[in-house]
Amino acid sequence: MTTNQNSTATNETVARITQRIIERSKETRSHYLARIEAARSKTVHRAQLACGNLAHGFAACQNDEKIALKNMVHNDIAIISSYNDMLSAHKPYEDYPQKLKDSLRAVGAIGQVAGAVPAMCDGVTQGQDGMELSLLSRDIIAMSAAVGLSHNMFDGALYLGICDKIVPGLVMAALSFGHLPAVFVPAGPMASGLPNKEKVRVRQLYAEGKVDRQALLEAEAASYHSIGTCTFYGTANSNQMVMEIMGLHLPGASFVHPDTSLREALNDAAARQITRLTETSGNYLPLGQVVDEKVIVNGIIALLATGGSTNLTMHLVAMARSAGIIINWDDFSELSEVIPLLCRIYPNGPADINQFQAAGGVTLVIRELLKKGLLHRDVNTIAGFGLERYTQEPWLNEGQLAWREGAFSSLDNNVIASIEHPFERHGGTKVMTGNLGRAVMKTSAVPVDNQVIEAPAVVFNSQHDIAPAFEAGKLDRDCVVVVRYQGPQANGMPELHKLMPPLGVLMDRGFKIALVTDGRLSGASGKVPSAIHVTPEARTGGLLAKVQNGDLIRVDGRTGELMLLVDEQELAQRTPYQPDLSEGHIGCGRELFGALRTQLSGAEQGACCITF
Repeated sequence: MTTNQNSTATNETVARITQRIIERSKETRSHYLARIEAARSKTVHRAQLACGNLAHGFAACQNDEKIALKNMVHNDIAIISSYNDMLSAHKPYEDYPQKLKDSLRAVGAIGQVAGAVPAMCDGVTQGQDGMELSLLSRDIIAMSAAVGLSHNMFDGALYLGICDKIVPGLVMAALSFGHLPAVFVPAGPMASGLPNKEKVRVRQLYAEGKVDRQALLEAEAASYHSIGTCTFYGTANSNQMVMEIMGLHLPGASFVHPDTSLREALNDAAARQITRLTETSGNYLPLGQVVDEKVIVNGIIALLATGGSTNLTMHLVAMARSAGIIINWDDFSELSEVIPLLCRIYPNGPADINQFQAAGGVTLVIRELLKKGLLHRDVNTIAGFGLERYTQEPWLNEGQLAWREGAFSSLDNNVIASIEHPFERHGGTKVMTGNLGRAVMKTSAVPVDNQVIEAPAVVFNSQHDIAPAFEAGKLDRDCVVVVRYQGPQANGMPELHKLMPPLGVLMDRGFKIALVTDGRLSGASGKVPSAIHVTPEARTGGLLAKVQNGDLIRVDGRTGELMLLVDEQELAQRTPYQPDLSEGHIGCGRELFGALRTQLSGAEQGACCITF
């Protein structure tokens, strides 16, 4: 065990896995740290630019800003934004840049919008062709941010991003420029609307033909109704949870609503804080030194303890790799054995993210985990050294931002449990293994009685074929629905959340149903036991390509078994089914991404096309 003065000893399993990651990453981490040290400047970075370069860099600035940037004393802070006004989570960022610039000027620094990154919504593209660009957009976001930072004008950066692929992409870019200090600025969730349970009920009624499209639209609009992130615990809010527990947000910043006085005060504080971390501040703390092996492990633990999005089992791998740190699903699986499930947030409970915040929020989760040594407390954060700082919550004291100790116990035991009496002793994510490959199941959302199924396979090569089969009654039986050729190289690994209503209806009718796919579901996965992210994918030779209708498949979420129960000799004689995927590579911009798609790694390697 490792210990700190006056603190609980770090759990032995957490310490052992962390040390294993350190050993595994020794060479790549060493190379990474050497690279960011070589990029470090002992003065403001723009001092390295030739006069013509520098003149171009501040040509659009106001005269007083030009004077400040010429004298090489004032910090120049990059602002990278994911703003667009179509998507609710990104709309709040519309006026952030100017307000951040004003806050920076108040402390003698300059802010420049260095670039914008694309931000798409899986909720809008669900079941549409555009969804096949979603996962690829993460790496495009990283590259787009890198273009903005490549001008070498900057001494630190503020990153404005919140949703599914945006935050991981921004982190990847920020770590590529890991010699720069970085602060990530969230925007917060929308106010609560139609309860998630009622929304799902209407979806299933629509899938059964019992309500019309207008009723469905009204329910959806009542759920997703204003600015801010969706309130269920999907990838967007999982991102915020993980980022805060990794110490990359200001303490307590993740789930404060947009357009509130407290949110504005936190944004102002973020701008001021970045200037305290730059080379000229005397307190230089680059992001590449903040994000080390312990911080990555804390991120995994944050995901497991809260039952977060399965997308993070890929994103955290890619984020860690950006810092020269190598993690894999075995690390997730072994940590799951000692990390209890402390939260019930939809889809693994009825509460939404606002109810979670009211029950004690991130600060309470951190406090509970620290009680048993289940987080590394001896880490750098953007708010200072030590994770204890993140048991404090922000508040306005006579209009001024201050921090105070957060809740010491849950204000709603149905939403946040104590470490002594968790909802489950096992973390919310299970790694599945067997002859079909490796996969991930979000067990926290699946009742224990539904986690084991052995049934005949019903095979689909397109998600769009399932609704007609459901409507025709062809799935009215115990079965394992196999949806293949949905992996990274096949079609960009779209989310398949549109499958959940019909499969949920089948379960309600009393059938035992499971889903096995090389696609993904994210944090929106619900009660259907789903082995997702199957790797190797069918497109690259995975056994999924040989599965036939009627083959018995065993899916066991308790033991982690994922088996095709077909004789090995028969499997050896089978020819993999290879559909023509070309039609799905054209339209909705998909043809522009062909080269990137072929370069995507497997899901366990982060489904990444960037080499580090």
